[in-house]
Amino acid sequence: MNTFLVLLALLAALVVVSGLFLVATANRLDRLHVRTDAGWAALDAALARRAVVARAVAAGALGGERAEAMRVAAEGAESAPRPERELAENELTRLLADVERSALAAPLAAELSDAEHRVVIARRVHNDAVRDTLALRRRRKVRYFRLAGTARQPEYFEIAEPELDASTARPTPRVSARIVLVDPGGRVLLFRGHDPAVAKERFWFTVGGGVEDGEELRAAAVRELKEETGLGTTAEKLVGPVWRRRVEFGFDGHHYDGTEWFFLLRLDTAGTDIDTSGFTDVEVATIGTHRWWAPGELGDTGETVYPVQLAEFLPPLLEHGWDGRLRSIR
Repeated sequence: MNTFLVLLALLAALVVVSGLFLVATANRLDRLHVRTDAGWAALDAALARRAVVARAVAAGALGGERAEAMRVAAEGAESAPRPERELAENELTRLLADVERSALAAPLAAELSDAEHRVVIARRVHNDAVRDTLALRRRRKVRYFRLAGTARQPEYFEIAEPELDASTARPTPRVSARIVLVDPGGRVLLFRGHDPAVAKERFWFTVGGGVEDGEELRAAAVRELKEETGLGTTAEKLVGPVWRRRVEFGFDGHHYDGTEWFFLLRLDTAGTDIDTSGFTDVEVATIGTHRWWAPGELGDTGETVYPVQLAEFLPPLLEHGWDGRLRSIR
């Protein structure tokens, strides 16, 4: 009887401790959601202020078609729904990058610089909050006990950050051919790297790289596959392009306007060795490791993966195959 009571007491203590732990986790998650909402509110306000300043620039320093394009872009950025907001804000960033700052009145130039600085800071704060929130939401205990409740899953806000100096130039166009390389188990190969200018921010990405002048997309994809993995294939074995991604990004202090085309390639054998001896000097310096990811792992990870919708788009592609439609992916 005494043993039974002891076991019962231990069980009750375990339930209480587990309950307190879950309550503490739920409270922490709630605070993270509040932090994410506050981060978005601050970012939204910073973007709105930039749009107002952009209209002032259009009215006071530009003329004709340039002024009209700036005004339309500013209004479009303000009114765009969330799924389209990133493209609209990137368009405004592109137009502002073409403005000759030295030709602006000093107060207006200072106002524009301050507005752009605030956008950069607010976006980073918001995305840091999103990263921390998603990392906690993806833990098993949070998912099993539905500790997130009905709170909407936060999303990163992926826009190109404006250059913060007077020598800003139009982003350099860059076309890339990328391969979603999948083994027989349905796992996709990703590399982990970083921007030399922001070494502490690591992210995962697919095989592939820039298309050289006069090079066909498929030929570029085959070449990049060989250089980055040591694996050979033919252009005919590539499926797609299945996805296209438009993105503005910075790398090593340079600003790019990128178009990425994704092909699917399924391997016939598992356990294929990846040979990275063909890496360029830049890749050697910026790519730390690689691994095969199961689709479920992509959805659970709190790490940054590009494209950000890979966990959403990959499973149906693998399950049903490609239906011949080119889809836009973020």
